[in-house]
Amino acid sequence: QVQLVESGGGSVQPGGSLRLSCVASGSILSIYRMGWHRQAPGKQRELVATIASGGSTNYVDSVEGRFTISRDNAKNTMYLQMNSLKPEDTAVYYCNIQAKLYDFSVRSYWGQGTQVTVSS
Repeated sequence: QVQLVESGGGSVQPGGSLRLSCVASGSILSIYRMGWHRQAPGKQRELVATIASGGSTNYVDSVEGRFTISRDNAKNTMYLQMNSLKPEDTAVYYCNIQAKLYDFSVRSYWGQGTQVTVSS
C-alpha cells in the first residue's frame, strides 16, 4: 500500500504565497516522476508542474515563474512553492507520483487533494 498525504493549502489574498507538501509512504522502492495537478470548480483537472527523479521540471505556462516544484528523495516528499498567487489559481491541488514498489511493479498514486483559495 502507498499513501500520499498533502498539506499546506489554505486561503490567501492575491499576491500572497503558499507552500504545498506531499509525503509518500508505504511499500515504495523508488519514485519516478512526481507532479502537482489542480481542479477548479466546473473545470477539468490540469497538470500544473512535474519533477523527474533527476530533478528536471516542467510547468504549465500559467504558473511559469511564479510556482516552483521541488522534491526531497530521501524523505519521499514533494513541494510546490506558490508565489504571486492569483484568483485563477483557486482550485483543489492534487499530488501524483509514479512509484516502483517492492514487488517491482510501477504504479500511479494520487493524494486526497488540498484546497487553495485566492481571494481578497
